[in-house]
Amino acid sequence: MKFMIVGKGTAETEAGVLPSQELVDNMHAYNESLAKAGVLLAGEGLYPTSQGAQIAYSGGRSTVIDGPFAEAKELIAGFWLIQVKSREEAIEWALRVPVPPGHDGIGLDVYRVFDAADVPHDAMPAEERAREEALRERLLGDQPDS
Repeated sequence: MKFMIVGKGTAETEAGVLPSQELVDNMHAYNESLAKAGVLLAGEGLYPTSQGAQIAYSGGRSTVIDGPFAEAKELIAGFWLIQVKSREEAIEWALRVPVPPGHDGIGLDVYRVFDAADVPHDAMPAEERAREEALRERLLGDQPDS
């Protein structure tokens, strides 16, 4: 099962304030533990929303809204994509994310990622399944060597 652990944004992350060296070191150690356990698929921090955009849809039309966005508590500052055996294991990993002292209220969301492999084999037409598998193989082939 794949899960995404999403780290919430704060006023500091939105302002582009870099984390302390201690937190950076703790995050590196956490990421290394995920990698050593063989569960880490991806993990990245995100720039403030001033570097991003939102796309809103109304009446069949799209509108681009440039950042920054107002509600920092609804924004994300980074994520990990992990592959584990259960929801409980995903939560166990999320509980290990280092949180800096004095940052009460910072939260994480843990979402299960829907994967084509989750669709029963007979529920997806063979041609569609083959296209999906070919795309995933191509994407994996584009990954840099470790």
